[in-house]
Amino acid sequence: MESHIYTVRDITVAVKTLIEQEWPDVVVEGEISNFKPHYSGHWYFSLKDEYAQISCTMWRGRNRSVKFRPEDGMQIQCRGALSLYEKQGRYQLDIQSMHPVGTGDLQQAFDRLKAKLLAEGLFDQSRKRPLPPYPTRIGIVTSPTGAAIRDMVSVIQRRFPAATLVLRPAQVQGAGAAEDIAAAIDECNEYGSLDVLIVGRGGGSLEDLWAFNEEVTARAIARSALPVVSAVGHEIDFTIADFVADVRAPTPSAAGELVVMEQADLEAALQDYLVRCHRALQRTIDQGRETIRRFEQSYGMRRPADMLKQFTQTLDDQTQRLIRAQQHVLQNRTQAVETLAGQLKALDPMAVLDRGYSICYKEPERQLVRDSRQLQPDDAVTIRLAAGSVQSRVENVVTETT
Repeated sequence: MESHIYTVRDITVAVKTLIEQEWPDVVVEGEISNFKPHYSGHWYFSLKDEYAQISCTMWRGRNRSVKFRPEDGMQIQCRGALSLYEKQGRYQLDIQSMHPVGTGDLQQAFDRLKAKLLAEGLFDQSRKRPLPPYPTRIGIVTSPTGAAIRDMVSVIQRRFPAATLVLRPAQVQGAGAAEDIAAAIDECNEYGSLDVLIVGRGGGSLEDLWAFNEEVTARAIARSALPVVSAVGHEIDFTIADFVADVRAPTPSAAGELVVMEQADLEAALQDYLVRCHRALQRTIDQGRETIRRFEQSYGMRRPADMLKQFTQTLDDQTQRLIRAQQHVLQNRTQAVETLAGQLKALDPMAVLDRGYSICYKEPERQLVRDSRQLQPDDAVTIRLAAGSVQSRVENVVTETT
């Protein structure tokens, strides 16, 4: 009796079915190895212990919910289903969720990102910018319906009613919130008419505030050209945004107090400035008066008529010297012009005609005749005299030889 012959695919599908039916939901703990985030967004890596390892995949739609960045050597716990990759005949763990072993996943993700950005210098005090002293246009990135926006608007309008507030509504909690906050920060910078930017929300749990602990939010704050005030949660709440921002406000209400000066304080500062300006002006006037007093008592002011005569005589002397110098220059220039005119007149060919000479031109080319050999009998010629000219025709040509 002949044995049944299976194809490779038959065996692979059978094994795949057995594995998926037997292990539909498992929790596996191990160390990450060969972690490779694909450009498609999917994650590929291995879980290993001291005895064995297993290939793992986590699809893009699922890994977006992971609150930390997996790295080689990290000990994690995963929940998923066993499957088999038919093309390579390799079984693998299809992961649905994961978290670090030991510290809570959110806290560990917070600590890792904090350490990373600290090493890059994003928390350095040297890159913190001062807030503008008198902002008139203030941008706010927060939820349009939360208590935070009401608190900030109330405080700012009470302290400085002349300020203009520009709200960019943003999602501050849940999936996609960090990306929306980052986009809002970029848009406020592109808007180009703001003096300062407040980014924040009201209080909540670590999970509620997590959008302000995401790397995309931190990067957007770091690249902002506008000074950024982070106003997240309550005074005891600290987020990554607080460390990156130029100024941390303990609450949204406190952010309003930090950004604008009390109008009464501003008026008092202006009044003090006016007093100091008046005093400085008065000192300048007093110094000017003292200068005039000393000038009045000087030798020159005691003999003004004599000094005026001295200046007048000096002016007359200088005027005469200037006139003589001008006349001398004019005489020299006139003499030079006359000399040049004489030279030009001597070179004038018309002057030669006055001495009885003439100029002969062969017609019709109007060719100057210098040699009798240029002419033939019956050629038409024009003879230019000192006064007028003569039209002639050649009867005979005599060639003279030397």
